[in-house]
Amino acid sequence: MKNSSVSTERPNGAPNICAVILDYGQVLAHSATPEDFGRMAKILNSSFEAFYTLWQNTRDPYDRGDFTAEEYWLKLASQTNSSIDRSQIETLRNVEIEIWSHVDQRMLDWVSQLRAAGIRTGLLSNMPRDLVTYLRANCQWMENFVFKTFSSEVRLIKPDPAIYEHTLHGLGVSASESLFVDDREINIQAARALGIHAIQFGSIAQFKDDLEEMGFPILPTIVESALAGAAGSTARPHRETKFSPLL
Repeated sequence: MKNSSVSTERPNGAPNICAVILDYGQVLAHSATPEDFGRMAKILNSSFEAFYTLWQNTRDPYDRGDFTAEEYWLKLASQTNSSIDRSQIETLRNVEIEIWSHVDQRMLDWVSQLRAAGIRTGLLSNMPRDLVTYLRANCQWMENFVFKTFSSEVRLIKPDPAIYEHTLHGLGVSASESLFVDDREINIQAARALGIHAIQFGSIAQFKDDLEEMGFPILPTIVESALAGAAGSTARPHRETKFSPLL
């Protein structure tokens, strides 16, 4: 594919990356907590453990857009032998949006640095329509992404190769010119199988080290800012032991 973006020079044979593609949940957004999931579990009269397992096992079709939000939550209610009304469905929808809307400003600042350097930025996320709609309507930082791929809009989910190819095409770059960042190993492996450079995200410190190792010159700032924490960036930190997100 033709590349019209400004690329960064790489010394010592390091890859020439013209585009960076990022996942959303637990990369740009902080991890949801057991307490967060517990709020939804309580509405469905379920334990955290039972609800979380069910939530994990039912995400793919919901993130792909196979169900409306109402259909999805009624399905989960049925599987937990619960009865929920329209008001409770609305609460569940709002809670799920809220728990996944805590972004990490340090990562957003890094994305701004990439754009300033002329690197194309893409957002590639398995995400239901409710959260997509909220982010598009309320988050100005979304403008820093040249191309955005959401599973529920394209009816594809990671790790399907087609969703990566859709994103590459939208950015106008080849796989070898791209870096993909995701917290899930299965998604990283799928990207690498297509020839995309990929880093599995665990923490900003680890991510910075991996970027340095591959010779990428634009690094995130990892000042663990107690000062910035007042704005919420340290109130919900990335956890080393995470729940398996599907976002």
